[in-house]
Amino acid sequence: MATTTSTTSTATITSLGVGSGLDLDSILTSLEESKEASLLTPITNQETSVNAEISAYGTLTSALTELQTAAEALADSSLYESLTTSLSGSGVTAATTSEAEAGTYTLQVTQLAQAQSLSTDGVASKTTALGTGTLTLQVGTADAVSITLDSSNNTLEGIRTAINASGAGVTASIVNDGSDTPYRLVLTSDSTGTESDMTVTYTGTDSTDEASSLFGYDGSSGNMTQTVEALDAELTLNGISITSQSNTVEDAVQGVTLNLSAVGSSQTLTISQDTDTIYDAISAFVTAYNSYVSSVDTLTAYDADADTAGELMGDSTTRRISTELSSDLYTAIGSGTFSYLSQLGISLEVDGTLLVDEDTLTSAITDNIDAVSEFFIGTDGTSGFIGQMTDDLDNYLDEDSGLIVARTDSLESKLVQLEERYVEKQALIDSEMARWTDEFTQLDTLISSLNSTSDYLTTQFDALNSDD
Repeated sequence: MATTTSTTSTATITSLGVGSGLDLDSILTSLEESKEASLLTPITNQETSVNAEISAYGTLTSALTELQTAAEALADSSLYESLTTSLSGSGVTAATTSEAEAGTYTLQVTQLAQAQSLSTDGVASKTTALGTGTLTLQVGTADAVSITLDSSNNTLEGIRTAINASGAGVTASIVNDGSDTPYRLVLTSDSTGTESDMTVTYTGTDSTDEASSLFGYDGSSGNMTQTVEALDAELTLNGISITSQSNTVEDAVQGVTLNLSAVGSSQTLTISQDTDTIYDAISAFVTAYNSYVSSVDTLTAYDADADTAGELMGDSTTRRISTELSSDLYTAIGSGTFSYLSQLGISLEVDGTLLVDEDTLTSAITDNIDAVSEFFIGTDGTSGFIGQMTDDLDNYLDEDSGLIVARTDSLESKLVQLEERYVEKQALIDSEMARWTDEFTQLDTLISSLNSTSDYLTTQFDALNSDD
């Protein structure tokens, strides 16, 4: 019998399953996927659901905010006092305040207000020194402003710049008339009207300097020439003569500002209730409410064919909001001419939306604006229909303690808890996978060693058999 020397070695596993020939990697992957499906997937599904609900509340908040904005416009008492103006001619515009009253006036502008202008004689150069001294300007009864002329500013250009920077209420400019001595300094009062006439005096340090012969005007004469006369605006209003220092005439009619831009023939000024603005504000509220209803319908709908439900279906907060706002629409208001929206031509449809009858609403606004105002804001400005609705909307949308903020904060907290659970479960899976990997590695090593021993023994038996 031949003698054979044998040696065995321990197998080194560099890749799981190599030693045993088993697909241990796939088994581990299947185990991990099974654990994730049972422990992590339910959490991620909940997170998806909560995020969808938070997003849905964002949509609801947006719709309610638009409704709140529209409601606040109706809650503003000045809305029901708004007036509009119209003029039968041109050259005048009018604006009203809350103090204005509706009425009709005959108006004619016969003269526009204008600012006085004075001009110096011409000089040959706008950069030549004209002398040194003190130039004093006064507009009407305002304080006089003195400007020192010296070598730094005593050219025509320098004087212009100094005047414009002085705050004297005068604008200076240089005009070129095309002659041999073309450059003239023109002073124009910043204010129109006869009370803004200018007085100009000059005291030179040298009586022979050129500036002494250029400047000076005492209100009627002087070295300077009046090129534009100061004029007051003149108009008649219902036959009454009115003068104004400017072309902006305030309170000739109480609460009305007239802006004059041209002289013209007699025209009619009509001040009336601004029914269009009031109608538009009410229509905007109806549109915003209908948009809110549409949003709620979408967020709470159930599609039987697709077996899908809106993110807020069955949500108690959404249901409470809908119930309270619907109640606001049904509730009778006060004991005035109008107690229900329907009396204004605003009806509640079967689907929960509002529908405006244009003729009925327009008639109510045009014929009985006081009653419309009383319905929406009450006699005290707060107790009408819109007051209760704005209170409810504020309760829902308050950023600190509102109903929706409380709900979304709760959902955000739930997300945090779900994330914490996810991290815990992931750590558990990682721990188990590490343990299984270690056990599979040991198994792989053991099987590899057994296979090696088996191969060795087989070789030995084959060698014995061959000796025989």
